[in-house]
Order: sequence, then structure tokens, then C-alpha cells
Amino acid sequence: MEQLTGLDATFLYLETPSLHMHVSMAAVFDPATVPGGYSFDKLRALVGSRLNLAPVFRRRPVEVPFRLGHPYWVDDPTFDIDYHIRRGVLAAPGSMDELAAFVGDVCSRQLDRTKPLWEMYIVEGLADGRIGLVTKIHHSTIDGVSGAELLAQLFDLEPDPEPRAAEGPPAAEQHLPSDLRLVAHALGARITKPFGLSTLAWRTGRAVLDVRRIRTRGQGKAALPLTTPRTSLNGAITPHRRVAWSSIALDDVKRVKQACGTTVNDVVLAVCAGALRHYLIEGDELPGDPLVATVPVSVAPTAANRRGINKVSAMFVALPCQIADPVERLLAIRDSTKGAKEELNALGAEVLLNWAEHATPNVFSAAARAYTRLKLADHHRPIHSLVISNVPGPDFPLYLAGAEMVAGFPLGPVMDGAGLNVTVMSYRGTLNWGLMACAETVPRVAQLAAAIPGALDELLAGAGLEPARPAGVAPARAWARPARARTTSTRRASGTAPRAAGTGAPRAAKNTARPDPAPAGATGVATPGPGPDSAGE
Repeated sequence: MEQLTGLDATFLYLETPSLHMHVSMAAVFDPATVPGGYSFDKLRALVGSRLNLAPVFRRRPVEVPFRLGHPYWVDDPTFDIDYHIRRGVLAAPGSMDELAAFVGDVCSRQLDRTKPLWEMYIVEGLADGRIGLVTKIHHSTIDGVSGAELLAQLFDLEPDPEPRAAEGPPAAEQHLPSDLRLVAHALGARITKPFGLSTLAWRTGRAVLDVRRIRTRGQGKAALPLTTPRTSLNGAITPHRRVAWSSIALDDVKRVKQACGTTVNDVVLAVCAGALRHYLIEGDELPGDPLVATVPVSVAPTAANRRGINKVSAMFVALPCQIADPVERLLAIRDSTKGAKEELNALGAEVLLNWAEHATPNVFSAAARAYTRLKLADHHRPIHSLVISNVPGPDFPLYLAGAEMVAGFPLGPVMDGAGLNVTVMSYRGTLNWGLMACAETVPRVAQLAAAIPGALDELLAGAGLEPARPAGVAPARAWARPARARTTSTRRASGTAPRAAGTGAPRAAKNTARPDPAPAGATGVATPGPGPDSAGE
């Protein structure tokens, strides 16, 4: 029995009927390399045998009575692998669109907290005989770094490796811990908290003064929360999710990086900003002020000795979509990212981890549910526009039960008030983009994903470089450059969403009623961390 840390528990407290705090990945495999041929039973048996190497797959959370403290992880005495590993079949030949629709439907449902917080779907019927592997695991159980460690337990480096040492299932308790035992543990943990709180408050106050000094000297160029203009991306979310994806070559991103003197992550953010600019212009809602992106940052290196799974903080970066020149936009993002890093360093990477330890379960959970139930996200200036994560992946092939992994698309949770999460993962020279969106808030997520390769081409052309080459299983799609780029006023952009001409309805509502169809081969429609330079350079 192990108590969740404050940050791990916070991902449970944040969850509401419409805000699902699970992370997912959709991977595509080629079973042609499977020794003896692919079968569902063979793949299920291998995954089951590997679960013993990662105890996280067998444990479930248990609440402390009266929520006197953070929940505890306990081994599930009724663990049933057949509940967690499921079989899905697409009508052959299934496209990437259809896989995205399947994933969106899976991600529209919450995980059952009475069981270990994960599900895995083996999806058959993809084109060219390929299979998909869709995983869904709660954020309280995994972050970018720990996710890579879990994948290492499941995947191999060759199609027919030497058998791993067999291990029996860990000894589990026959019953869940009693309420008395949970209360006793929780009260013992609470005794020392008041003493640490005063020290934490003093250190945080000093760190805030350091950040203020950076801004006073004019060095800080980081974006601030609650300064982003309101667009159709912002609004109270529903439980329904849409999924889309895109792929670009990492070498093309590095060419822009080298030509413009930036980082890989700066270019990734600039590509996202370019795609968002195209998306907002198409919706006649391009604001006159920069969007604000929340960028998760791993603090694992500085928090290696801390308990818990999630060791992350976050920084706010400006995405100046209103700037027409792609290179100028990239350099502005570089300056904002640099300022955000300086302020994060001044504040201290572990501030969020430390304050999360003092989160009060009853208050935190009640506040999250009230915020969602009352749709408060519709009644104040948005905190941010979207979340963007960049997850490092291997540059060598991975295998699962002998099947070679062709691509992996990470998908992060959508936050209330900002209906889009963009997560990028590198794999064998390709950057695979996974876009998770609220189906009602961002119904045109397919169009946004389709604009990503074109946004990269704009950067390459602006830097005087050759166009990008198609990459990955979500290839570049033709995109039409907008005929005009009219920005909305600052007052209009920071207020309610732009309204459709001749109606009193917000444009977002219009899009909900008439979503754009998904471009074939790039995205789909239904019903992932790491540091800012995690892609490499």
C-alpha cells in the first residue's frame, strides 16, 4: 500500500464527468515480422506475461474515508486481465480515419476507478494487414518519462528476442485495506504538513520576487495565464472527444532549426502556431493578440529522489498567430520560450510539486465539479488556449510480440475551458502529432491536423529551404492558403467567440452544427510531459 503524492492525486481530483484525465496512445504495427504469424491470442499472452514486470498495471486507487488524505495505491485482489485487454475490429481495409474514430470513442469514456486505471485495445482490420494498439491509462499513473519506462517493459528491440526471465504475479493482499487502516495512515501523514507549509510559503514568496525582478528588468518575455484572447478553442467542454493526427519529418524540422538559430521545440511550437493561424483564418476569428499555450515541463532530473509518478511543471508560451511572416513568428516564439524557461528556473521547478502536496481532497474535487457543472469556463477570460507537449521517442524500431511498430501517436487530456491538446512524439525520424479535442468545442480538428504539414512548408520557404518530404502514416494533405487574413480586434478577441454573420449565435456553435469532414488518410472523427526540448535539440 502506497499513498499517492499530491500531484498524482490532483489528476484524480480534477476529473469530472466531462474532463477525463487519462492519456492515450495509438500505435500502428506491421505483423509481417511476427515469427510464426500474428494472432490475437499470442499478442494477448505476451502482454499478460509482461504485466508482472510493471506492478502499476495491477494496482488501483482506494479513497481514504471522509477524504482525510490523498488516496492509496493497493494491489487489486480481483484483477482480471481480460477486462483490461480488449479486441477491436475495423471493417477492412480500415483507414487511419477509422482508427481515429475508434480512438475518439474510446477516449470519450472515463476509466473505472474500482479497477486498475488502464485499458488496452488490440485493433485488427487496418489497411495492408496492419494492426493497431490503443492504450488508455490515467494520468495519476503515468507521465511522459514513466510512460517510456512502461513501454520498455512491453516492447522489444528485435522481432524474436530471447525469452525474458519468467516472473510470477506479485503477492497481493486478499482484501482491500480496512477503513481504519486507511484513516490511521492518512492522519499520520497529515501531522507533518503544517510545519512544511510555512517553509514552502516563504520559499515561494522569495521565488515570486525573483520572477518579478526578471520582468522588471525587461528580460521576461513569457506569456501569462488569463491573457489569451477567446477563440472557438475556448469554452466549457463535454465528455465527447475527436481525434486527429499528422506526421512530418524530424529532419525537416531540424533544417528550420539550424537555419533560424532556434531549438527543435521552438520549431514544433511554430508549426503548431502556423496551423492554428490557418485554422483561425478559415473560421474568420484570427485574434489580434497571441494565443497562450501551456507547455508541460519534466522536472524528473531535479526531483529524482521524490516519491510519485508525475514529476512535471508547466510554462506558458505565446503563440503569435497574428504575425503573418512564418520566420518572424518563429523568432517571437523562441524569445517567449526563452523567457518562460528563465522564469520557470527562477520560480523553481518543484514549486508545483510542493504545493500539490497540500491540496485538500474535498475542496479540490468539489471545486473542479462545480467549475464544470456551472460551465464557468464560458464566463471568464480563458486561462490558456491549448496544451502542447513534446515527447521524446526512440530512433530505432520497436517490436511487440514480433510485430514492428510503424508509428505511435500520443494523446493528452483536454482541459475544461481549452478544448484542444496537441502532443508530439518522435519515432525513427518522424514527428507524429496526436490531436485530442472536445468534439463540440473543436469540431474542425481534422482541418487543423491537415494544416500541420503546410505550416512546416511555410517555415521552410520563409527560411529559403527546400519543401518538406512526406513522412509517416499520416501524410501531408493538400491545403488551400486562406484568401484573406483579417484579425479580430483585441476587445472582440478577448471577449466571447466571434459570431457568424447575420446571426446571434457564436461561430463555435455554427461549427458544431456543421463540422468539416475529415481529410482522407490524415485524421479522424469520433462520437502524453517532458521538457521543452524533448524532441532532441
